[in-house]
Amino acid sequence: MEFRDLRAQYERLKPRMDGRLQKVLNEGKFIFGPEVGEFEARLAAYAGVQHCVSCANGTDALQLVMMAWGIGSGDAVFTADFTFFASAGTVSILGATPVLVDVDPRTFNLCPDALEAAILKVLREGKLTPRAVIPVDLFGLPADYPRIEAIAEKYGLKVLEDGAQGFGGKIGAKRVCSFGNAATTSFFPAKPLGCYGDGGAIFTNDAALDVHLRSLRAQGRSPEDKYDNRLIGMNSRLDTLQAAVLLTKLEAFEEFELDAVNQIARRYTGLLGDSVVTPYIPEGYLSSWAQYTILLRDQGQRDGLKRHLAGQGIPSMVYYPRGLHQQTAYAGFGLTDADFPVTSDLARRVLSLPMHPYLTEKDTQKVASAVSDFT
Repeated sequence: MEFRDLRAQYERLKPRMDGRLQKVLNEGKFIFGPEVGEFEARLAAYAGVQHCVSCANGTDALQLVMMAWGIGSGDAVFTADFTFFASAGTVSILGATPVLVDVDPRTFNLCPDALEAAILKVLREGKLTPRAVIPVDLFGLPADYPRIEAIAEKYGLKVLEDGAQGFGGKIGAKRVCSFGNAATTSFFPAKPLGCYGDGGAIFTNDAALDVHLRSLRAQGRSPEDKYDNRLIGMNSRLDTLQAAVLLTKLEAFEEFELDAVNQIARRYTGLLGDSVVTPYIPEGYLSSWAQYTILLRDQGQRDGLKRHLAGQGIPSMVYYPRGLHQQTAYAGFGLTDADFPVTSDLARRVLSLPMHPYLTEKDTQKVASAVSDFT
């Protein structure tokens, strides 16, 4: 059993996939070939925004937006404490200060009340200028954008949606990667929409930002003259082969994969509801299920279950074993577990089970039975 079965996906998509890849090989346009522009247009249409700019990975996507916004030394950028390091690390790379915010115990996403408290604390201290907030769509579930966007507007902050795990998710009719002033996603292979390497994208309705980002991703070059570099940018391109892979996968994602993972999630929840704490999905929200993450009683039970599953050939993962406040890189911030009680608790109790569109009903039953037998 695979945690995320990319081989099964390839076998299902092989005729379309091989055809698109062979076309790129035949044409030899490996950088900014026509598939890149086609993919950007398809992504923008899917997310419901006017512009999409592809880049080399999801981390670069976050950094490029903040570079375009001029975020740097003396600025405060707020983000969730329970997430992958890039959500804060990109802030630090630019010389700004990441301000970590505890998460909601049910959704695991950034807590709006904790966000407002963190903003007020920074304003009282007067050392940093609040500039932006980066909510994370953790495990496929959109963050609470109605409340977060209202708080950001109240204090004059920009919102940069980190949709690396959430592509395909929705609040009502509005899709992930359409929230805030700009949004980003990642095409790391294990993501809901993943390529065969690294890739990322930025989404916005701001035409000027779109032009700015296209310059920054290509060493800051002028749109009129590729050898006139008017900005200090970076080299961050999605190559044509990856765009061809993603065009094929996006078709499958729209046709059946998103529906399939939601069916599997409902099956898991029905089978596991009496054994463990299953994921909470608020009314009107749709998850794209980057992970199906359960909560155990404590770390001992979590670690014991992980060993039990491994003994039966069932893979599982801990996302995440520590919060950002517990990372060595931020030891100098002087933060403690008492400052982030929810994150600290989740890190001891979470366990993610196999989840992908090609997981069979038999395998879902096997996983659920193994969990129930242990707990």
